[in-house]
Amino acid sequence: MIPVELLAWILPAFVILALAFSAIRILREYERGVVFTLGRYQGIKGPGLILVIPVVQQIERVDLRTRVFDVPPQDVISRDNVSVRVNAVVYFRVIDPEKAVIQVEDYNLATGQLAQTTLRSVVGQHELDQMLAEREKLNADVQRILDAQTDAWGIKVSNVELKHIDLDERMVRAIAKQAEAERLRRAKVIDAEGELQAAQKLVEAGEIMSRRVEAMQLRYLGTLSNIAGEHNSTIVFPMPIEFMSTLSGSRSNSDRSEP
Repeated sequence: MIPVELLAWILPAFVILALAFSAIRILREYERGVVFTLGRYQGIKGPGLILVIPVVQQIERVDLRTRVFDVPPQDVISRDNVSVRVNAVVYFRVIDPEKAVIQVEDYNLATGQLAQTTLRSVVGQHELDQMLAEREKLNADVQRILDAQTDAWGIKVSNVELKHIDLDERMVRAIAKQAEAERLRRAKVIDAEGELQAAQKLVEAGEIMSRRVEAMQLRYLGTLSNIAGEHNSTIVFPMPIEFMSTLSGSRSNSDRSEP
């Protein structure tokens, strides 16, 4: 049986050791401690070994590392009345531990809920084509709005990335048809532009050859050479216009000379 005198020494020593151990806090390099003394804000301590007064002081640990929040899929109606499901990922971190603890109850939950509402609001202001083609702009808009609203909580939103924009099958088929029609339109425009350029070049070539009879004759001889080079059973020799004009002129002169 332990003597009463020894027990009287052991119990106080045990209590003192327990209080001493409870007063010791070790904060890692990425942690900070927000200290409250009798409920009032005292300051920020850490990292390393810190001491707090048991019962009198309380400490709230705050992680300063970048956190990743996966925004669940949100049903959004675009500005052109298209229903889509959009999800994103948000990167944020605490830059002011005092505000993160005092100004908001749960900064993780608050930032996540704000990210969902902001994503729906920003995406709903754009048309479907803008969502698909200007994703970087949407990311920047959501990040800017989130960063401005979470600044009062001591939160810095560093980046927002849209992960998926899901459409129903009917809209996917409509987009595929639209893309095919766009490709056909471009092909027809290119073909028409080629015909226009070819016609312009032919007109220019005709004007040049019409100024010199020798050029027209060379063109005529080149055409005959091309025809003769092919294995054709029948060869049609075109009659020069000048020759026809000369022939018709000689005939008219002979008709006038007869009595």
